[in-house]
Amino acid sequence: MTSPARRSAMALAIAVIVFAVVLANALWPTQSHIIGANSFVRGDSASIERGRYLSVAAGCAACHTAAAGKDFAGGRPIASPIGTIYSTNITPDRGTGIGSFNLDQFDRAVRRGIGSRGGTLYPAMPYPSYSRMRDEDVADLYNYFMAGVEPVSIQYSANSIPWPLSVRWPVAIWRKLFAPAADAPPFDASRFNDPVVARGAYLVQGPGHCGACHTPRGFSLQEKALDESSELYLAGGQVIDGWVAVNLRGNSADGLGNWSKDDIVATLRMARDTRHAVIGAAMGEVVLHSTQYLMDGDLQAIASYLKTLPPARSDSSAFAANPATAAALAAGREADRGAQLYLDNCSACHRSGGAGSANVFPEIAGNSSVLSPDPTSLIRLVLRGSSLPRIPGSPSALGMPGFGWRLSNAEVAQLLTFIRNSWGNRAPSVSPREVAHVRAASEPARK
Repeated sequence: MTSPARRSAMALAIAVIVFAVVLANALWPTQSHIIGANSFVRGDSASIERGRYLSVAAGCAACHTAAAGKDFAGGRPIASPIGTIYSTNITPDRGTGIGSFNLDQFDRAVRRGIGSRGGTLYPAMPYPSYSRMRDEDVADLYNYFMAGVEPVSIQYSANSIPWPLSVRWPVAIWRKLFAPAADAPPFDASRFNDPVVARGAYLVQGPGHCGACHTPRGFSLQEKALDESSELYLAGGQVIDGWVAVNLRGNSADGLGNWSKDDIVATLRMARDTRHAVIGAAMGEVVLHSTQYLMDGDLQAIASYLKTLPPARSDSSAFAANPATAAALAAGREADRGAQLYLDNCSACHRSGGAGSANVFPEIAGNSSVLSPDPTSLIRLVLRGSSLPRIPGSPSALGMPGFGWRLSNAEVAQLLTFIRNSWGNRAPSVSPREVAHVRAASEPARK
């Protein structure tokens, strides 16, 4: 029989071999196709303008421009499950930005997640989505950033990621396992019969990288789907800055099933629509920096594509209009403490019938945000309040005050359970423990 010492030595040797194989795989260079200098004319004004528009569609400024910082100079903190990542300087400064990048280095960073020195970028950069972008669009983006953006010399902050999560080479394993292959073809419009839907699908799946937030993620934080071939695509994602990235599929309760194309366009254009949803701060940033500037045809295309997505399999929420709640409240009949809290705190704006006020206060009955299986957004809204961004089409920053200062965790839970199960709404109850968790996460840090 083999001695314990020999068995330990064998196990150690096997572990070393496995580690060496994994490390070699991570460090083995990734080959990708060359765009080539002949595929674009550097400095072409039409190309620069197309690149500017694509940078807007891709939301580059939202991540790469810090508060009160210069455009695209980086330094914006991005919270991630492994720590805070600071966005990089993507101005054409040669020392601290991307001014020394050639087109292929730029392409490998944008579409493959590979830095100029061969290291893998953290997937806070949504290169799994950008991999769908066409060669000519990447070339236009490159032209814009090299010739249409002011160079800024600034050193961005170091990432606040604790060891060993700060070790970068394992991220290459993640990229090779979960991101599209380096030789994966870009978006294929021929899969769609309608060119408008195809354009919308391209914007959603590629530059708009909607799935990066609105698609559920797996055990290694990878997106579970990258296009409509899976019913998980855009079926609702993680909590971002305290707000749930909602279901964008055709579910009638918590999705876009009861939304018209015009509802979707209005929300993308103005961060508000007449009745449906509560727009959280994260999506407000998307509208502020990106979608409000898109051409009407592109917004219609996005809406057309989203309306083709069938419902995800879910039975946790439903809506069937029922006047019983409105009649009871109008008659002064308060079924429970939740109803009392609604009348005391909410009915002045949202009305006893839950109908709100068009273009000002959202409707609660059948509201897809209210019916989300995850109540985090609603809890945060009641505790801390929120406001919509000021944009040219909607200059008033409409908002809702927070009630966390006067409502206990139990009262917030009772209030939201009532809201989520009245006027025909049917959604899971909210517990005081859920409220306590969101309260702790959303309270400003005390010095």
